[in-house]
Amino acid sequence: MTAPVKRLPARLPGWAKVLGAVVLLFAVLFAGIRLSVLPGLKDVFGTETRDRSGPALLESVRDISRYDAASGSFQVVVDLEKDTKFLPDAVRGSRTLYVGAGTVDAYVDLGSLDGDDVRVDEDRTSATLRLPHARLGTPALDPGRSYAVSKQRGLLDRLGDLFSDNPNSEQAVQQLAVRHIGDAAKESGLTARAESNTTEMLEGLLRSLGFERVRVTYGD
Repeated sequence: MTAPVKRLPARLPGWAKVLGAVVLLFAVLFAGIRLSVLPGLKDVFGTETRDRSGPALLESVRDISRYDAASGSFQVVVDLEKDTKFLPDAVRGSRTLYVGAGTVDAYVDLGSLDGDDVRVDEDRTSATLRLPHARLGTPALDPGRSYAVSKQRGLLDRLGDLFSDNPNSEQAVQQLAVRHIGDAAKESGLTARAESNTTEMLEGLLRSLGFERVRVTYGD
């Protein structure tokens, strides 16, 4: 009796072709990601970075009449965690550890002075100045010294990152770092240092112009 001959399937079903293409696509993407993050491995695709930005445009110009008398450098570690109700962190949630470094300037506004704020005696040997109290400028985050230490995201968040390009992914931790740096500057005594430096600068300047007695006060 002759053994039956096995026949090979003529064609794969349509859904099998689609599934195979999707698996191949994810394999290529995963391999590209692993090659880009593993140290010591070159980019096999030969990626090049080109700056195609246009020239910067001047939007406005304003005069500055303030004296920047002191500057403080600050660093803060931001630990930002986002949770979702009824879902574990492994499924939906994120936690970012971010080191933010920036500076805050303290200044005295000299543009609001009038005749009553500057008094000089008749023989021009004594001068009295009344200045506004020093203020803090806007905290400036230094991108060269700020960086994300770690990012933990749930499965749904990681899948969302694959299909979306969010340029503001670190905006929340950056804003939080700026706020903490501003709060630290308020408690650092930076404005008192600015007033002391301003007084020293004005006393030296006026004495070089021939004034023997110089008095600088601060108030509203």
